Amino acid sequence: MKKWLLALSLLGVSAFADDANATAVTAAVAEPVLNSGDTAWMMMSTALVMLMTPIGLALFYGGMTRAKNVLNTYAMVFGAFTVAMIAWVIAGFSIAFGTAEGSMNQVIGGFANVMLSGISWTDFASVELGQLYPKFVFVAFQGTFAAITVAIVAGSVIERMKFSTWMVFAFIWTIVVYAPIAHMVWGGGYLFNEGALDFAGGTVVHMNGGLAGLVLAVLIGKRAGYPKVAMKPASVILTAVGAGLLWFGWYGFNAGSAFGANAIAGVAFLTTTIAAAVATVTWIVVESMVFKKPTLLGAASGAVAGLVAITPAAGFVSVGGALIIGIVGAVVAFFGVTALKKKLGYDDSLDAFGVHFLAGLWGAIATGIFALYTPNTDNALLWSGPLKDAGDRMGQIMVQAESALLVGLFTLVGTIVVYYIAMAFTGGSRVNEEQESQGLDESVHGERGFNL
Repeated sequence: MKKWLLALSLLGVSAFADDANATAVTAAVAEPVLNSGDTAWMMMSTALVMLMTPIGLALFYGGMTRAKNVLNTYAMVFGAFTVAMIAWVIAGFSIAFGTAEGSMNQVIGGFANVMLSGISWTDFASVELGQLYPKFVFVAFQGTFAAITVAIVAGSVIERMKFSTWMVFAFIWTIVVYAPIAHMVWGGGYLFNEGALDFAGGTVVHMNGGLAGLVLAVLIGKRAGYPKVAMKPASVILTAVGAGLLWFGWYGFNAGSAFGANAIAGVAFLTTTIAAAVATVTWIVVESMVFKKPTLLGAASGAVAGLVAITPAAGFVSVGGALIIGIVGAVVAFFGVTALKKKLGYDDSLDAFGVHFLAGLWGAIATGIFALYTPNTDNALLWSGPLKDAGDRMGQIMVQAESALLVGLFTLVGTIVVYYIAMAFTGGSRVNEEQESQGLDESVHGERGFNL
């Protein structure tokens, strides 16, 4: 009897094992199914990042410029968003995230997906990485990153650049400069293969946009009267509102870069909040010590500096790391827009270089310092040792520095080239003296930002 019971038990176990194996095989070959939660989150994140540019950044920049140029400033940011999205769909996405053959793939992704050719509305973002939301959503999400990057550049040259030249520049720059950098860092190019970490755009977006702004500012020259003539902001309140909207949208920017409604998105959500908050307070404290008065403009600038600094590290670091990154980011940006700018004498109108490049540079290096090492993880969004010697902290810092240097050189050369191409199309880059004196709102657009 015991022998029969044992035989039946073994038979049952065998049958259960066979059923389990059959189920596993069936699951392995089953068609991937759209994840509605991740899809909803990625669409929401895309909308949040979109809000950052033609609303958040436009108000942030518009409030800081003089009243006679506030409308033109808004138009430059709004215009940058529109032409960048068009450029992205035409060729930018293919260059950034396509797959080229051979050594070309180290710099660009190729042209197979020009005009989104080869991409169907039924395709998923990446089945291999478990990103089961539409690839069209991924295209749109990444396009908003391209758009805000070129819009950041506008902050350095407002009040004197021709609107037509700016629009041509923004279109070409998105394809020629932004897209290859995105590919090198995120799309499987050289820096990606080297193991560079950039969670949501410290090098790709902020260093890139901030340095391009400085290059343009130097090439186009200083505003008439700078620095002797007082150039007071039109409305600090508008700037503060813009900063608040940027902070709000940044949750899509950083937490959305987890590419799903998952635990890493939660990490990025919290680290983003903490870094921005501590950077705001830090800027106010430093400003009070140096200039004896805490300003709302300073608070808004501090928040953005903290957001910039945490961006490359958001999904890789602890709350403690985020606190340090936010504090140092605010200090670096503060002295960048005060002491460094005064010493070097460049006219970066709205401090795109001081806030975005310098805080972004610190954030990129800090990512290597504070990234949490998680060995043997299958989650590609955590630092799992992309270097040959997994967990090599100093090696990771050196890769971060290499990434910053290479992106800086590419941006420098590429921006100069695109600037002269845009000039050739529009017959110059700068408005005339009369237009600059009158203000670009009326002289270029025939409108006023404020009819008071």
